[in-house]
Amino acid sequence: MSNKNSVKNQKVTYKKSGVSIKGADKLIERIKPISKKTFDKNVLGNIGGFGALYDFSSLKYKNPVLVSGTDGVGTKLKIALKTGNLKGIGIDLVAMCVNDIISQGAKPLFFLDYFATGKINLKKNIEILKGIAKGCKKSQCALIGGETAEMPGLYKKDDFDLAGFCVGVVDKKDILPKKNIRKDDIIIGLKSSGFHSNGYSLINYLLEKKKISLKKRINNTTYEKILSKPTKLYTDILKLKNFKDIKAIANITGGGMTENIPRVLPKNTSVEIDLKKVELPVIFKEIQTIGNIDYEEMLKVFNCGIGMIVVVSNVNADKTIKNLKSLKLNSKIIGRIISKKGQQKVIYKNK
Repeated sequence: MSNKNSVKNQKVTYKKSGVSIKGADKLIERIKPISKKTFDKNVLGNIGGFGALYDFSSLKYKNPVLVSGTDGVGTKLKIALKTGNLKGIGIDLVAMCVNDIISQGAKPLFFLDYFATGKINLKKNIEILKGIAKGCKKSQCALIGGETAEMPGLYKKDDFDLAGFCVGVVDKKDILPKKNIRKDDIIIGLKSSGFHSNGYSLINYLLEKKKISLKKRINNTTYEKILSKPTKLYTDILKLKNFKDIKAIANITGGGMTENIPRVLPKNTSVEIDLKKVELPVIFKEIQTIGNIDYEEMLKVFNCGIGMIVVVSNVNADKTIKNLKSLKLNSKIIGRIISKKGQQKVIYKNK
């Protein structure tokens, strides 16, 4: 038989197309014990079924409402690929989803992830999934399932993408924001852990133009460490002694305070933010100066040091800050609710 006919008659396998079923199976087997550490008594079954099961019938809610959220980590993935800091990106994924549903007063129950890559790399992929499990553990949220997809041709060998899906529960009467937000209510800002997972397309642009370097040092650390720092998980806010006093929570993600605070405001109200009280962290100031970025643009792109805000009445402000401090959540008053007809917006003073 000629060489030509030999090639022509070769059997085609999934492995030849670039997909390793054995590799995926090994990954799933390694994930199972990692995920199991996040389980609570309400998780039914194990990783690997067609669907993940969670029994919330024993939870003590009079009128339970399920709250769901989904998100990714955006172009922060490029930083993870450059630095090899893969565990942090898993925590980012959980935080981006969990912090959203907390904003509606919901307690996270369970989490699922979607991981797609060009080629399964057991060691690296396990690091990412360990990070997801760590984020779930910190959030008291069960990692009950997910999907791992090997897609050669769509992704380059080492490239990958992540998405997360979180479900929580809240009593109907406790859904945030509440309807009693009014003029002179106080805006409390909770400190962020850095850039979280937003604005990285701008940061990557500065890296590509060589305006900044991952190796550059700042305040006894490097840009690499700062830019790789995971998004802060704000789950502990649900343990606040006076949580019932909170009228609204806004997760400061993409769009910054400018776009996210109005999402929780009633009609004919706006927010006045005192930028003297926000105090732009040093790394944000550097990015602003190096990139020649207008302050208003900074406030639309980045969290500028404020990762989450809560709205309370004036009489409950000091008590709330004290209770947040006891939970190791640094916070301060940064603004107030004002009356303003027409389009809801954020007004900045002392720019």
